[in-house]
Amino acid sequence: MKQPLAYIHPDAKIAENVVIDPFVTIDKDVVIEEGTWIGSNAVIMSGARIGKNCKIFPGAVISAIPQDLKYQGEETYVEIGDNTTIREFVTVNKGTKSKGKTVVGSNVLLMAYVHVAHDCVVKDHAIIVNNVQIAGEVEIDEWAIIGGSSAIHQFVRIGKHSIISGGSLVRKDVPPYIKAGREPLRYEGVNSIGLRRRNFTIEKINEIQDIYRFIYNSNMNVSQALEYIEVNLKVSVERDEIINFIRNSKRGIIRGNTPDTLTE
Repeated sequence: MKQPLAYIHPDAKIAENVVIDPFVTIDKDVVIEEGTWIGSNAVIMSGARIGKNCKIFPGAVISAIPQDLKYQGEETYVEIGDNTTIREFVTVNKGTKSKGKTVVGSNVLLMAYVHVAHDCVVKDHAIIVNNVQIAGEVEIDEWAIIGGSSAIHQFVRIGKHSIISGGSLVRKDVPPYIKAGREPLRYEGVNSIGLRRRNFTIEKINEIQDIYRFIYNSNMNVSQALEYIEVNLKVSVERDEIINFIRNSKRGIIRGNTPDTLTE
């Protein structure tokens, strides 16, 4: 249902059962798939690719040009997966020549006033709470939860199934499966409640806790801890994900919660 009071560019490709409320603006080179709803005063700009059964609330702006002075008008995109909810006044900027696109996955919830900058990747099932500000080229993995009013530095990566306290300043990478809080941001334990809700067994949660004890609560530095874990702890998907995440970290990982914990 396309409201006569909405502006829809004739070149936009919109599925027949998309619902578009009054005063929506949809630019050229936009694709919107079946079952999606666009609320009043939302603006969908050139380069947006929006999946099925999404809900985009009033005032959201999708695929505006990056707030990056290096952007030179190159053709770039925003891709949004299926069943994602984008609440009031969220802004999702398109990519730059660095990566070419900004990606928000499926079943994601972006709460009101969230900003997702150029070339970010927000993976499936992530929850980004009100007023979180995400700088350019950040990667947020599956099932991560970012507490309200947090600010995430450019190029940071946040691991899957992690949870970050509201009001955090995230300057370093946050490994998977953990809780992070305080200032400066630090490891606060394994996200055991979140993992139980997602059907991780007690045995698997204990295995993850053992891994992080060596990383954050031993006399070894991180490199030594990873070597020890690789040699002495049994192989598992989670073990290898943690090892690979930390070894591939470009900004370094957040500190531990004890004074003698090293991060390098």
